Amino acid sequence: MKPYYVGIIFLLSACSSTGIVPMDKDSYMVSKRSAQVGFGPANGAKADLYEEANAFCANQNKALETVNLEMTDSGFARPASASLQFRCVPK
Repeated sequence: MKPYYVGIIFLLSACSSTGIVPMDKDSYMVSKRSAQVGFGPANGAKADLYEEANAFCANQNKALETVNLEMTDSGFARPASASLQFRCVPK
């Protein structure tokens, strides 16, 4: 396998999202790992999660309510990641 193929495969696998996952009654979770290289915050992953969760709630004509947000900054051999637990509540 050519070296640049390995890099492309790594980048594609590093940008992974769970999608919206039901947890309990009216509670959901979504997580994402960023392809961010080097040290830094998980702000990009956080923004992507809120976009996905807001769109999910908007499709139900509801608003997003954050239950819990966890963020892990990137570091040596560790991508940045974020996990959001939320509910969709009446507007």
